[in-house]
Amino acid sequence: MTNATASVYDSLGANAGLRAAVDDFYDRINADPSLAPYFDGVDMATLKSHQVDMLSAATGGPQKYTGRDMAQAHAGLEITDDAFDRVVGHLNATLVEAGADDGTIRSVLGALSPLRASIVTA
Repeated sequence: MTNATASVYDSLGANAGLRAAVDDFYDRINADPSLAPYFDGVDMATLKSHQVDMLSAATGGPQKYTGRDMAQAHAGLEITDDAFDRVVGHLNATLVEAGADDGTIRSVLGALSPLRASIVTA
């Protein structure tokens, strides 16, 4: 963990900030009629917990992500490029509203780019 990475976690408000951001993020997702169907029947409490852990691990925080890999977690969902882009857009808006600076936002969103190939299957 580098100081630069740790500062991303801290700048997002550490664990409490990540939890609040994840709640806001999924509120946005569930309010989006093109994305909400992907989450029908999903245990949102578990999903949010995994998301907090993944963001913590990706930004230098202490939590470790122990969920499934991205390809396995999204298998069979037929996620499109448009849906992926909409999710990234909602995450961007969430981070802006949370007060994250441009560098932090670029860092978090940049970590998602390599995941596209594992998530987009349609």
